[in-house]
Amino acid sequence: MTLNEIANELVAGCREGRENENLGKLYADNAVSVEAMAMGDQGPETHGLDGIRGKHAWWDSTFEVLEANISDPFPHGDDRFAVIFEVKTKEKESGRVDDMKEVAVYHIADGKIVREEFFYGAGG
Repeated sequence: MTLNEIANELVAGCREGRENENLGKLYADNAVSVEAMAMGDQGPETHGLDGIRGKHAWWDSTFEVLEANISDPFPHGDDRFAVIFEVKTKEKESGRVDDMKEVAVYHIADGKIVREEFFYGAGG
């Protein structure tokens, strides 16, 4: 897949609730996911597709997405693109509702996502 095909499919999958399906389709087995800070019991860096699936499972078990706005992708050269996520979430345990905004940068090699990096403020 080309960078634009990957970028457009990632955004479409996020908008349509197919994030987990797209993990196997778009990500390399040895992909790395990097958060701005530790998430749950995990450190900020997760290695491998199984670890990234675990991150998604933790997110789904911890938060309910009430609203989401996902930008179109912003390509940069032939090896990366960025997406802006604006999401209103409800923490399932406490019921607390938060608005979050983050920029995600995805790095591509050999037709797959090999690294994703998430940038957001300390408050979420």
